[in-house]
Amino acid sequence: MASRQFNSWLAEQQVSLAFTTYQSGKLFLIGLQPDGRLSTFERTFNRCLGLWGDGQTLWMTSLYQLWRFENALEPGQAANGFDRGYVPQVGYVTGDLDIHDVAVDADGKPVFVNTLFGCLATTSDRHSFIPLWQPPWLTKLAAEDRCHLNGLAMDASR
Repeated sequence: MASRQFNSWLAEQQVSLAFTTYQSGKLFLIGLQPDGRLSTFERTFNRCLGLWGDGQTLWMTSLYQLWRFENALEPGQAANGFDRGYVPQVGYVTGDLDIHDVAVDADGKPVFVNTLFGCLATTSDRHSFIPLWQPPWLTKLAAEDRCHLNGLAMDASR
């Protein structure tokens, strides 16, 4: 159910929305049908979190994978009233790294927040990930989430 002005806002902005919710494990694609009615498309992925898109490509993180979806439609082509048709093209099995967000660098490589190891990372053809950067206060890469304090407060005076 959408708020009363949502459809007209989508039409005015000429946008569609994509978002994930890890609580229900869903990827949602929201837009308008040709007649102006709301179009909602959803798929289930275990603990999907991070999402990045540029109109042609979507990268999405899930519990054990990093997925790349590509728009299979040509410019100006439509399928069942949709101007995009995202299909999974590449999936990396990363293991449970607790990936919270993903982006793409200037070379087209995914960069993600590897929360379990406390670093920024990218994909690897041989391992779960390749570390790119870690905060200076983390002295080693270890499978222990030091990004979340689990309810503890940091003492800024130390």
